[in-house]
Amino acid sequence: MKKIKIFLAVVLFLTLFTGIQSTEAASNVKVHFINVGQGDSVLIQTGNENILIDGGGKGKGDEVVAYLKKQQVKTLHAVVLTHPDADHVGGLAYVMTNLKVNAVYAPKISHTTQAYKSFLTAVKKKKLTIKKAQTGVEIATKAKNTTLKFIAPVKTYSKSDLNNWSAVLLLKHNKKSFLFTGDAEEKSEKDMLAKKLVPSVDVLKVGHHGAKTSTSSAFVKKTKPKYAIISVGKNGYGHPTSTVIKRLNSVKAKTYRTDKSGNIIFTSTGTKLTVKTVK
Repeated sequence: MKKIKIFLAVVLFLTLFTGIQSTEAASNVKVHFINVGQGDSVLIQTGNENILIDGGGKGKGDEVVAYLKKQQVKTLHAVVLTHPDADHVGGLAYVMTNLKVNAVYAPKISHTTQAYKSFLTAVKKKKLTIKKAQTGVEIATKAKNTTLKFIAPVKTYSKSDLNNWSAVLLLKHNKKSFLFTGDAEEKSEKDMLAKKLVPSVDVLKVGHHGAKTSTSSAFVKKTKPKYAIISVGKNGYGHPTSTVIKRLNSVKAKTYRTDKSGNIIFTSTGTKLTVKTVK
């Protein structure tokens, strides 16, 4: 009888211990910078929730969906469109058509392109309304020690100034943080800095694919990223520019590029970050 009691106690201990381990594993946050060429697409996984920021350019939706399905993603807790430029919105209609989506966030700026109209049609077919992405708006999450908050756009810009309308999302996971900037340029960066919304971060998604009009010296000095991610492909704009690379080097950021490294995946325990690249 005594041996049986000891055995049961050991089984109970192991069960509880295993439970603790799996809970800890589930509390990890993963961030995937998906290689979509000259464009942006990021998957954030907080336990059982999946948040997608942008869907790459036209014709990239199937690649994004294939990548998401490889990660066992069937439902998107939220889709974030940073701004209506084609290399961010182009693949989203396909993504939304092929996956379950619970919520959509985007800044209140429209565009006349077919890619943007297709996105709006996909939202309508899902019987969803777009939640406005702006300073102070949070994406609700059940994940512990995790917050997802928009810090921009701070204010309204001209209709022709699409990049500065970019929804800028700050992800905090305990002691680790990520900042996703879309194509926000210096004007938006100055507004964020003036409102004291910009913290130092562990990982910075570099603005506008490394264009010199984004990721200003002041912004880099404030964010002081340990890692900088440039989502970029073959292009005729000279992205990423040597100016931005020098700014990132000035704070000793370790820089990764999707055109060279492929998919870049971070895993955060809340106190530690690991990174791997998959081509």
